[in-house]
Amino acid sequence: MGKPRVLIVDDEPHIVLSLEFLLERAGYETVTAADGDQALAMVRQARPDVVLVDIMMPRRNGYEVCAAIKADPETRAIPVVMLTAKGQQVE
Repeated sequence: MGKPRVLIVDDEPHIVLSLEFLLERAGYETVTAADGDQALAMVRQARPDVVLVDIMMPRRNGYEVCAAIKADPETRAIPVVMLTAKGQQVE
């Protein structure tokens, strides 16, 4: 059995590189996509064990990617973790 495969979906290259480094160091195989459309193609092609997806992306946002993964009987069992670098200001 191979290493668990993680699909990293983010349009910020430095975030992708950081996540790739950390996950590969921890023993995971990584594949990447830079937008929502690429993410859905990679889910079908690479069959990841888990998807890490940014919420705010071009083409399809993270919510749309998650909804599409969960709507497909072939991919709905894949866990999806939503990520965001957006903070919330507390007053």
